Amino acid sequence: MSFLAGVDEAGRGPLAGPVVAAVVVLQDGQIIEGVRDSKKITARRREELLIRIKSEAVAWALGTADVEEIDRLNILGATMLAMQRAIKKLDVMPQRLQIDGNQRPELPHELDRVTHTLVGGDDICPAIAAASIIAKVERDQMMEELHNQYPDYGFDRHKGYPTAAHRQALMDLGVTPVHRMSFRPVREAAETAGLR
Repeated sequence: MSFLAGVDEAGRGPLAGPVVAAVVVLQDGQIIEGVRDSKKITARRREELLIRIKSEAVAWALGTADVEEIDRLNILGATMLAMQRAIKKLDVMPQRLQIDGNQRPELPHELDRVTHTLVGGDDICPAIAAASIIAKVERDQMMEELHNQYPDYGFDRHKGYPTAAHRQALMDLGVTPVHRMSFRPVREAAETAGLR
């Protein structure tokens, strides 16, 4: 039996919160009905599919990198770290590992030699599409929790992305410990607050 693993992430663009990577292992040729790129389905449908993916996949795992790691490593480095962490948790050795995009993390030799990048992979590879759904739903839930800590910022709505409302909250309320200081709008808001 041959296993294919797919890796994708959620949260590279936001101004706040972690970056989250997921890996999903499927049997070669396995299709989970309804699974496609997470950006092309509704939040409610993603949550329904999350349950199906977790029950039907051979294996799945999650990895995160927090705001401090994003600021220290930059967002690409933190994304690769989150992917490494997710892959490291797998208890199944895939014969192929496909990563969405054109960058790949450093991996142990036995995995590195079977790893390939795939631009637009969430549209092409069922395992990557499944990973995109897990990463997105799990990150959205993390942002809901951060909303409970910082209710005035609207994390429950924009999930940390740089919407007009989020930028305004930054200017009005300042920067929280869950904001990414290495991102220019956050840095500018912090500098503006320092001048007041």
